[in-house]
Amino acid sequence: MITIINATNRPNNNTKIFSKMYLEMLENKGVEAKLFSFEDLPQVVDLLELYNPYKNLFKQIVDKYILSSDKLVFVIPEYNGTYPGILKLFIDGCNPEIFKNKRIAMVGVSTGRAGNNRGMDDLTNVFHYLGAHILPYKLPISSILKIIDNNRCSDESTIVAINKQIDLLIDF
Repeated sequence: MITIINATNRPNNNTKIFSKMYLEMLENKGVEAKLFSFEDLPQVVDLLELYNPYKNLFKQIVDKYILSSDKLVFVIPEYNGTYPGILKLFIDGCNPEIFKNKRIAMVGVSTGRAGNNRGMDDLTNVFHYLGAHILPYKLPISSILKIIDNNRCSDESTIVAINKQIDLLIDF
C-alpha cells in the first residue's frame, strides 16, 4: 500500500492537482494507493491532543494513512523556501518510530524555478534522522502555474518524470 500525502492544508491548493495525478497514475499501474490531504486534518489541531495516543482523531489518521502503508509519497509545496509548517507539526505529532524503515518518495512543487528542492532536502534530513529510507530520485516540479491547464498537469515532460519516479518507487 502506498499513501500519497498532499502536504498542505491551504484550501484550493494546486499541490492537490499533482497528488491526485500521482494517485491516478499509481492506480493505472495496478498499485494499491490512497490519498491523504492535510486539508482533511481537523480545522483546529489541538497541540496537546497530538501527544495523547489513546483518544484522538489524529491517531486515527496516522493509523489509516501512515501505519497501514509500506511506502509514502509526500507532495510538498514550497512555503517560504522550504516545506509547510503543518507538515512539521504533523511529523512532530507522530511517534517517531512509525517512520523507521518507511520508504518515502518526494515531489516538490513550486511556482518558482527550483521545484522546492530546498524543502525536499530539509525534509530528507528530518526523515533520515527518523530512520526512513528516501528514494534518491526526488522530483522537483517548478513553475507549476505554467503547466496547469483546467486543473490538470498538461506538461508531457512532467508526466514522464512522474511515471519514472513511480516505477522507481514500485521497485524501491
